[in-house]
Amino acid sequence: MNLNNIFLKSFRVLLLPFAILYGWIVSLRNWMYAKKYFKSVHFNLPIICVGNLSLGGTGKSPMVEHLLSILSNEYKTATLSRGYKRKTKGYALAGENTTALEIGDEPMQFHLKFPKVGVAVGERRIEAIPQLIQDIPDLQTVVLDDAFQHREIDAHFSILLTEYDNLYCDDFFFPTGDLRDERKSAKRANIIVVTKCPMDMTEADRAEVLEKLYPEQHQSVFFTAIAYETPYHIYNPSDQWVLTMRDEVLLVCGIANPIPLKNYLHENTHTYYQLSYSDHHIFSIEDLNEIRNKFEQINAKSKLILTTEKDAVRLVKYTNELNDIPLYVLPIKPFFLFNQATEFNQLVIDFVAQYHQQTNEQ
Repeated sequence: MNLNNIFLKSFRVLLLPFAILYGWIVSLRNWMYAKKYFKSVHFNLPIICVGNLSLGGTGKSPMVEHLLSILSNEYKTATLSRGYKRKTKGYALAGENTTALEIGDEPMQFHLKFPKVGVAVGERRIEAIPQLIQDIPDLQTVVLDDAFQHREIDAHFSILLTEYDNLYCDDFFFPTGDLRDERKSAKRANIIVVTKCPMDMTEADRAEVLEKLYPEQHQSVFFTAIAYETPYHIYNPSDQWVLTMRDEVLLVCGIANPIPLKNYLHENTHTYYQLSYSDHHIFSIEDLNEIRNKFEQINAKSKLILTTEKDAVRLVKYTNELNDIPLYVLPIKPFFLFNQATEFNQLVIDFVAQYHQQTNEQ
């Protein structure tokens, strides 16, 4: 552990009184919902919530994309996000000419990858859902992105994500830890997904995590790793680059947790250099000049610039500045360990099907 990490951990411990106060406020809020002093609104269509108890990236966007991929072929599907760091406010439904500045990078990513899915944003989800239903009258299911702690809406099916290296059961309230909700809130989830697991995770590792999480009888627990797919050119997806140990990579990213990505490049390329930006960073012309200058300094025959899908939706508009350099996008998806993918998919499909069946019978 380097000195910066030691200092940061020591500083966060000093903030323990603030963490305790924050935890008390969160617990009081949850108690008010449990006692029905605060009401949750029920909507007459199946709503699936994806979220976590902590701050930072636990892999929510890849999980939302996975849900959209299995639901949108059978049901008229929409997803609703807050639209973090967009330049607009209020409710918005993505259209043909929508940009990442209008709806945020992750919703824009959903819109580009799933053009048949309704992609909406709104800070107040309780107000956005009625507008979404009005805009898509034949809507059959909604996936709420990053909404586990937003209890104003009665989500009928909740999927809670937690990182393998930072399980919620081992964490504490922010700012001493990373929790934004209390650990016992995990009991509300129908499914718990342990994300960013090692690909070579063993049954013994699995049993140890299950013992820590101690899930309720009604909860199913799944384990996923990050599966990196073949990089594609930002302006020509058919132009793909298979990474080899000869490649030198300039990694350009503004994501919450780039450590798994850096580990992947360390194991699959000759070497990599990194330009790091804040999560959801809006790239400027000055940033592009920095990227170009850094790339030109790399003295290698086989070199490329690599970025994430989330960053790519904020870079793609700079066609004139980037179209002459090898800028590739690295897609990811959740890989279900222990042959659990079919079971997970079936639970989700069955929930939506049974909800509609029960509604039709009433």
